[in-house]
Amino acid sequence: MIVITTPIGQIGGRLLAILLDQTRTCGEELRVIVRDPGRLPDRVGARVDVVTGSHGDAEVVDRAFDGADAVFWLVPSNTQEPSLDAMYSGFTRAAAKAFTTHGVGHVVGVSALGRGTPVASRAGHVTASLAMDDLIASAGVAYRALANPTFFDNLLRQVASIRDNGVFTDTVAADRKAPTAATRDIAAAAAGLLLDRSWTGAGEVPVLGPEDLSPNDLARIMSEVLGRPIRYERQTLDEFRTALAGHGVGGALVQGYLDMMRAKDDGLDDGVRRTPQTASPTTFREWCEQVLKPAVQA
Repeated sequence: MIVITTPIGQIGGRLLAILLDQTRTCGEELRVIVRDPGRLPDRVGARVDVVTGSHGDAEVVDRAFDGADAVFWLVPSNTQEPSLDAMYSGFTRAAAKAFTTHGVGHVVGVSALGRGTPVASRAGHVTASLAMDDLIASAGVAYRALANPTFFDNLLRQVASIRDNGVFTDTVAADRKAPTAATRDIAAAAAGLLLDRSWTGAGEVPVLGPEDLSPNDLARIMSEVLGRPIRYERQTLDEFRTALAGHGVGGALVQGYLDMMRAKDDGLDDGVRRTPQTASPTTFREWCEQVLKPAVQA
């Protein structure tokens, strides 16, 4: 039995699709935790056991983890949490207890790069995510944290600006190269770990994408794929703060994002060397052709 949280999210939704295909022949049962079962894809049907509610709720995870062998764990975004600790470790504490109560053997979580770097303790959301990893590992389960960089898919939030103005923004230096990955590769890495549970102990699995790219590199590739000039504009952290507050993000979380972006510009994502084991396959050009271009043209 594999339990999937956030089964309609960017990563969880793709993971569910992968497991629906791959578990037909391997004897694994699937269970999802979801607030609104009506948003699940039609193909889920009777193949998936559904537990309705929030996976931050003790009663919900107690039901969901009964009989579970493995769990995919992802903390959902909540712009109104009072603190980063509440958003990550606070949300996870009931689940960590339930892992032990129900003898869950393996957990795969979505986390971030940065552990062991000089800026890891002052990286906002990433610092809080690493503390969540430690909390899960302390429950005694075999745990793998998917250590991720920035997602290609974050650019989908800027489709209107890319389409209408030929502009995308970020806060890092225009020529700063860093790892970036597709969420579909993160989901694939999670699926592999959940289906082959021969691993033990606690550790990280980096998902680095196939190459380091700068915002200038992203602009060039987007321009080539979209057939029109796309340029990068660097936001100041104050501009970023104003934009987040304008979208209703709470003060503690805004500061967490600012600290994270400052840390990224100071090398937060540079602590892991790319190898055949840490690289992931989808190139930014492929992602632009298959995901961004259709979204811009829609």
